[in-house]
Amino acid sequence: MHPKPASASRVTMTEVVLLTHANSAGNMHGGELMKIMDSAAGVVAKRHSNRNVVTASVDRLIFKEPILIGNLVLCDAEIIYTGRTSMEIYVTVRVEDLNTGEVKPALEGYFVMVALDRSGKPTNVPPLEIETSEQQQRFEEARQRLERMKERPS
Repeated sequence: MHPKPASASRVTMTEVVLLTHANSAGNMHGGELMKIMDSAAGVVAKRHSNRNVVTASVDRLIFKEPILIGNLVLCDAEIIYTGRTSMEIYVTVRVEDLNTGEVKPALEGYFVMVALDRSGKPTNVPPLEIETSEQQQRFEEARQRLERMKERPS
């Protein structure tokens, strides 16, 4: 398999926060945010692998800023690691106040996706082509994170 660069699968998804996405205080539900992030991670993983993918794990969701009804959610996702059958996707969420145009970082997390063959079994994915020193650093950090995850008791 030929390596593929992160730029070939990167994605930005957007959504306006509606009443149905929020709690009674007008804050977007965390689960709604996680759903958008998971969808973005899935698109990136599918683009990279050209296979169906499933979410294997989510690590370190860090909420930084409230997201309110009427805000625009901007979800950016990029592949940062590939193993034999798995891929780690770094997902960030920004929030835009559509009244002022102010954009703030709101959330980030790491999603591990696994590529599946036609019978639903894990299958090989193309290696990630590392193009910058920042990508190399993220790749190594992801590799270490996944190693620690494997060491955790079930």
